Amino acid sequence: MDTRTTAATAPTTGPAEAPGPAASDSAPAPAPAGSADPAGSATAPRTDEVTGRLADQLLTLSRRLHRSQKRLMEPLGITPAQSRLLRTLAHCDAPPRMADLAQRLDVVPRAVTTLVDALEERELVRRVPDPNNRRVIRIELRESGTQALSALRGARRDAAAELLAPLDREQRAALSALLGALDDDER
Repeated sequence: MDTRTTAATAPTTGPAEAPGPAASDSAPAPAPAGSADPAGSATAPRTDEVTGRLADQLLTLSRRLHRSQKRLMEPLGITPAQSRLLRTLAHCDAPPRMADLAQRLDVVPRAVTTLVDALEERELVRRVPDPNNRRVIRIELRESGTQALSALRGARRDAAAELLAPLDREQRAALSALLGALDDDER
């Protein structure tokens, strides 16, 4: 007979009991099905289970979308990281400094240098001197970079269309509204 015990259980000498809290424990009994408290309902999943499932689903869908975008961007010769830098440049009011780009992209400055080097080599961006301080270099989107962004947007839309194909127009609108409620930019 195993005489080891844990803090949660006491040794028993009688027949084996079903796992779970004893009747004398202070844990509340589950609410009956259909009660006003869905978190305690035997038929409704617990909130943390639903949140965990949603987290898994969102991560899986994000990965699928990323793989699809990467596949569709490959013929354009632009990596996802380069695409992100181009999109960031397009949203800037004025050509930013490399350090500003690193901060916006939440990466180290050296990573931005590598990305800009590759995009400059393809003539999608160019380094320009700051008009107020010639020691400062700013990054400017070229016309060919704007055209590449247009092609990238098309690839992103195509990837999203593939992912969302099983949903009809109303379901897509409902999903957009739900995701919009979670988007910090829309609050």
